[in-house]
Amino acid sequence: MKKIALAMLFAGMSLMAADGKALAGKCAACHGANFEKAALGKSAVVKGQSAAAIEASLKGYKAGTLNKNGMGALMKGQVATMSDADIKALASYIAGK
Repeated sequence: MKKIALAMLFAGMSLMAADGKALAGKCAACHGANFEKAALGKSAVVKGQSAAAIEASLKGYKAGTLNKNGMGALMKGQVATMSDADIKALASYIAGK
């Protein structure tokens, strides 16, 4: 019985794992489907940045300590509900585009 419970727990955890592609859906409106656009004509193009740089930026926006090109408040709202795992998954997905 314990083995079944543990198997179900791990299966559930993998289903709840962050999905970078799904998270990126709301980013495409401003950054483009392939992250090739300067959001609102202000931000740097995200495509080509490393996962580590993207993750650091997203965490800075979430913390409210980053305000590149005046985009801090807007980006803080976009990432406010993301967990660290979500941010890592999103950054990895974007870097792989």
